[in-house]
Amino acid sequence: EAARVHGAGVVRRLIDDAPWGEDADYRLFYNVNFPPVTADEVKGVKATAQGWRRDAFFSTEATNSPAGRRFLWVKGGPQHTPTAPGTDAAANLDGYISVTPLRADLTAHETLDVLKERLE
Repeated sequence: EAARVHGAGVVRRLIDDAPWGEDADYRLFYNVNFPPVTADEVKGVKATAQGWRRDAFFSTEATNSPAGRRFLWVKGGPQHTPTAPGTDAAANLDGYISVTPLRADLTAHETLDVLKERLE
C-alpha cells in the first residue's frame, strides 16, 4: 500500500530533482524501498546509504506467478533486525521511504592488485 500510494510521487521527485551523474563513468541509479507500514503511517522520505545485515543470506527460488510465468523469487533473512543508522533498512524500519543513490561498479578494488599478483 505504501508503494502504491507514494511510489509515483517519489519517482517524480527523483526525475525532477535528483542528481543523475551524467558525466560519471558509471551513472547513478536509485534504489527506493518502502516501509512495511500502511500509506498513512509513512513518515516521509530519507536519502540513505545502502544497509547491510549479517544475518541476511540471499538466495533465489524458481517459482510461478499467478499468471503462470516462471520467475526467480529473491529470498533473504529477517527484515526486522535493526541495522546501522542512516541506512535504507534503518529508515524503513522507522517508517520512512528510503532512497539510496547507487553505481553499478561492484569491483572490489581493494583486492584487485593482490588478485593480479597471484593470477598473472
